[in-house]
Amino acid sequence: MHFSIRYLFYLYLMYRFAFFITFLLLLFTSCKQDVDYSESDPTYWIGNGAPQNHPGILNGSAFKARIPVTLLKRDDKSEPLGLQINGFGAFKVYWDGVLVGKNGQLAQSGKAEVPGTETTYYQIPEKLANKGQHIVTLIGTQAELGEEQRGIDVKLESYLRLLRAPLIIMSFMNLMAGAFLIAAIYYFFLYINSSNRQITVLLFGIICLLFFSLVIIEYLKFYVDIPYTKFYVRLELVGWLTFAISILVPWYFMLQFGFQKKRLYLFLFLVILITIYIINYNHYDITAIRISYAMWIASMLIAVNAAFRKVKGGLIVVVGLVASAIVNYFMVYDFGLFISFTIIVLCMLYLHTIKAKAIEEAHNASLLLSSRLQLELIKKNIQPHFMRNTLTSLIDWVEESPQQGVVFIQALADEFDIMNSISEDTLIPIRQEIELCRKHLEVMSFRKEVCYNWEEKGVDENENIPPAIIHTIIENGITHSLRPEKGCINFCLSFVREEHYKQYTLLTLAQNRKSKKENGGTGFKYIKARLNESYGSNWSFDSVAVEEGWLTTIKIFDKK
Repeated sequence: MHFSIRYLFYLYLMYRFAFFITFLLLLFTSCKQDVDYSESDPTYWIGNGAPQNHPGILNGSAFKARIPVTLLKRDDKSEPLGLQINGFGAFKVYWDGVLVGKNGQLAQSGKAEVPGTETTYYQIPEKLANKGQHIVTLIGTQAELGEEQRGIDVKLESYLRLLRAPLIIMSFMNLMAGAFLIAAIYYFFLYINSSNRQITVLLFGIICLLFFSLVIIEYLKFYVDIPYTKFYVRLELVGWLTFAISILVPWYFMLQFGFQKKRLYLFLFLVILITIYIINYNHYDITAIRISYAMWIASMLIAVNAAFRKVKGGLIVVVGLVASAIVNYFMVYDFGLFISFTIIVLCMLYLHTIKAKAIEEAHNASLLLSSRLQLELIKKNIQPHFMRNTLTSLIDWVEESPQQGVVFIQALADEFDIMNSISEDTLIPIRQEIELCRKHLEVMSFRKEVCYNWEEKGVDENENIPPAIIHTIIENGITHSLRPEKGCINFCLSFVREEHYKQYTLLTLAQNRKSKKENGGTGFKYIKARLNESYGSNWSFDSVAVEEGWLTTIKIFDKK
């Protein structure tokens, strides 16, 4: 049931991702401008200086920019012509000398500048939107970031399209961001509430959260009016988020594919990313692009290595990375980057489905093992050989000594009662296990007419243990110990707790039969299966001959 819910969640996320990619591709492949124009190089004036063909250093001076544009064609004249301006500062915009709008408030004597935003849109009056050459003039101030020498860019398009484009982009980006946010929350909850916390689950949640943050920060400009003075803050955040994602994605693939020398590879990759950042410092888009390329190359090397080692999912990730590179090559960076990242995350999500399936199969196998062990436990006391010999001995005791025969019957019944009560349990109290052992020794003392003694040292009454494993060791000791000429066969159970493990030791004080097998046969297989069921690999089992008889040690380690 748990896997089914998780699988449905995977399908839901994949549906949202696929929906986003499909419609985004359709959107940008079908879009075409309905306005055709050409643009000449702008001319700039700084203060009262001479005209120049570059922005220059402003140092708080007023500026003027003049950009000739030629309107060649308008397909739909029913929609007003729009003008998009990209530039720093606070300025007024003129079209053929006619004021069409302003951005921020220009610095004037006694009044500080109110910074404008980097991107603004203006509607051109229809009577001025004829074909032919026009002049776009900006008059403004740039009180801050004057050393950037950032030029002015203009774009002509339908005014309604200019306004609708951000809304359309935001709708699809919100769809993708929502899918990543849901995935991040789901995997954080999955990690927190999991008894076996896996670092890959946490990493995937962090990657999804970072990618959600990257989408939001990248398109925050459509939600919030960001003054040009804070323009680079958003780009720096985008760069650092890209840097973090570029580190975590290869790390995730290394963990999923069992990549060797992870620390060395991660260290070298981190050095490469830092080098890229330093070399391209203050070139924000170039830095993000090259860091993304480095991430793609690192991930591809890991995936190819996994594919050669025939690790499940390795080839799928290779194909996904190739597809992301193709998409990124044919699309502009802003959209290609996010689609490429989305494809990579889909590959990561696919690896999770593989992992979830393996967990489900392991869970089903553990259920089958548990059922088989329950059956083995019941069979231990109802096997024909045991029952025939026990009943034969019981008849003899009833005929020769009815009173002792009743004691024999009661001991046998008590052993069966305990065995029946623990048959469905994975762990039982140690005292219940000891009581089972005592009853079994009492039964076997009647059967074999041998004296058996039980001793215990340091047993912690609060401890639990898999059912019938000490009982099985005692059975093994009874079967493979010689009958003493006088005295008793003694069984001594000791318990100690150390810093990182606890240990049970059972010493059988008797002379060993020469035919005794050190592997213990099916009895030892049962013990190991029970230990594996309850403790995974955090245990050790050892059974060896010693001078006093036979020593069996079970060591249970603390969980790593």
